[in-house]
Amino acid sequence: MEFQISGKAKKSIITAAVVGLILFLVGVFTNNEPEYLKSRVISNFLIDSLFFLFISLGALFFLALQYATETGWSVAIKRVLEGVSSYVIIGAITVCAVFAYLSFTDGGYTVNDHGHHVGHVYEWMDHHMVENDAILQGKSGFLNKTFFWGATIVYFAIYLLFYRGFRKRSLQEDLEGGTKLHFKNFAKAALFLVLFGYTSSTFTWHWIMSIDAHWFSTLYGWYVFSGMWLTAMVCTMLLIMYLKGKGHLEKVNDSHIHDLGKWIFALSFLWSYLFFSQFMLYWYANMGEEVVYYLFRFENYKVIFWGMFIINFTIPMLILMSREAKRHAGILIVVCLIIIVGHWTDVYMLITPGVMGEHGKIGIIELGLFLVFASGFVFWVLNTLTKAPLMPKNHPYLDESKHHEI
Repeated sequence: MEFQISGKAKKSIITAAVVGLILFLVGVFTNNEPEYLKSRVISNFLIDSLFFLFISLGALFFLALQYATETGWSVAIKRVLEGVSSYVIIGAITVCAVFAYLSFTDGGYTVNDHGHHVGHVYEWMDHHMVENDAILQGKSGFLNKTFFWGATIVYFAIYLLFYRGFRKRSLQEDLEGGTKLHFKNFAKAALFLVLFGYTSSTFTWHWIMSIDAHWFSTLYGWYVFSGMWLTAMVCTMLLIMYLKGKGHLEKVNDSHIHDLGKWIFALSFLWSYLFFSQFMLYWYANMGEEVVYYLFRFENYKVIFWGMFIINFTIPMLILMSREAKRHAGILIVVCLIIIVGHWTDVYMLITPGVMGEHGKIGIIELGLFLVFASGFVFWVLNTLTKAPLMPKNHPYLDESKHHEI
């Protein structure tokens, strides 16, 4: 039985998208800080477009990792990983659309009633800001529109090219079998991991860290990467639970679920470790140009900032510690949904304080736009899953995966 999106699922997705759009519009028209509205809206478009793009990139990375390590257990969930990573196509479009707007508006600033610029996303895109800022001038070799767009095009060319290659060979393997395509995927995956290891840091410098253009961090790329990898595993888990509930993926057993649960558990610790490492080093050194990033968030976003960390660290640690919890569908679904919200808030904290200053908030504008993007993401991924059998055929390690037991 091949997977098809049910009428009920389509109705639910459309309903969520419509509700999200209504909430977003109500929030826009009832906003009581009009001078910050444009910056709030564009920053939320940037948050959601990057958040869901990151999920697809995390899945693409994990898919390549399975090929490069010749892992057997994950073959049974390979098509789910391909489905999640397919959103890189839409993610590239939405992110580039936001970047194009910001480039056109010289960083997305708004001029208030007093003639001052407020709500910049990328200060370094505005030549007036650069002219009066020695730090921005010193970074202009890296932070300029030409290099930004050139690098962004290279990033997406790499990711789209490798996704297309992995997907094409995966479907071709179903028809041909043998080991030729398997070893080609092995070689291509090794190359992709090298490229992704470098670009996953540099695009975070360009796309996010440059919002706080006077600040810098050597751990930033790894920190963002750990979050995107974790959310990709969470979305993969939720999709598998959904598909199994519909009678699909019958060869995916409790051991596969357990392994994914261990990845979620471990990556939550990795993210927490990198979060604390970055914070601790800056707190210990106590250098003004470094601690300003955290001081501002402590003063203006204390509840959101620490609440996000506590949720993302303690919930997986306390609930997923036991073997039984990693195999319990209900527990896993609840934890995964909490992690999704927690790590969306993480991306929010990376972007909003640098754009909105102390005027950032989470309200119906944020909720509505998240629902719109989430609906589009879910529909695209589910539609991709209808294009091929959910269980691969002729993979060299397929039998091993079907009999995976731990």
